[in-house]
Amino acid sequence: MSFVNRERIALLTELKAPHFEFPREAKLRSAFERCVEEYLTAQQIGGLEVRGLLVTGQSRIGKSRELNSLIRKFNESETLMPNGRPAKIVSCLLSGQVTFKDLGIKTLRALGYDLHRTRTQEYIWKRVVDQAERQGVIGVHYDECQHVFIDGAKSNKIFLDSFKSMMKERHWPMMLILSGVPTLSNYIRSYEQLEKLVDPVHFDEIRLKRDSDQLVKLLYCYADRVEMNIDELVTPDFLARLDHACSHRWGLVIELLIKTLVEVKLSGKNELEVNDFAVQFAAKTGTLMRSSPFTAPDFLTAFDSQRLFEINS
Repeated sequence: MSFVNRERIALLTELKAPHFEFPREAKLRSAFERCVEEYLTAQQIGGLEVRGLLVTGQSRIGKSRELNSLIRKFNESETLMPNGRPAKIVSCLLSGQVTFKDLGIKTLRALGYDLHRTRTQEYIWKRVVDQAERQGVIGVHYDECQHVFIDGAKSNKIFLDSFKSMMKERHWPMMLILSGVPTLSNYIRSYEQLEKLVDPVHFDEIRLKRDSDQLVKLLYCYADRVEMNIDELVTPDFLARLDHACSHRWGLVIELLIKTLVEVKLSGKNELEVNDFAVQFAAKTGTLMRSSPFTAPDFLTAFDSQRLFEINS
């Protein structure tokens, strides 16, 4: 008995491997390039502080995917520093409550350096700077960075001041990319010295009046990769249902679209219908197929978008 469907894997690979480019990517890349250019200028002149990015947006909006793609492209470019070495950026995904010592350990692991937790906090962060310099790592991306902060906690000041210090460190400054949900901005804005060092980039949720063309483009982009006909599917009513069912989050739209395309393709069909999305939405959320945002006549009032996000995630 086989536990692997090779055809499904092939379809998933075909659909998940490419990176769909949103207009927001140009804004993010432009801000990123300015930070890299200022870093290289600081390294060449010496004694200058570097800048970072603050990337915010609701969960499942696509922040991590966009940033990971950008950082991967940067690392692959082997951009040379003034000393002739290629510059690199590493990423850390944060979850749950994180102490400053934990952050140092996670950063070292992202640098490929595992350290025993019994070491002191001061020793750990000295190793971070040492390893970053040895490897030519000019920046760190802290994903889901809101997890280091707790409302009213004294530790917030430690993180904020330390992030500032990492960008102002004279020997080997680090370009920081802090990404997370919108509440992250509140913490950063509370510390003016850090706020002045980071350029904000915000990822918006889907707004159909503004983004309907972009949503249609996305649907055709993915459908064409597996030769699926969607001409009859793409109507204003369907776009509204898809947007609402996915809580206005691009990431959830892409996830449901891929799942639906794969299952319909495996069934032998070559044309998508609204009912196909209802089937996959029900399978994912455990709701009844006959009562979903894809089937209910009054879907906008019958289903709360925040509640849909909770059962989607």
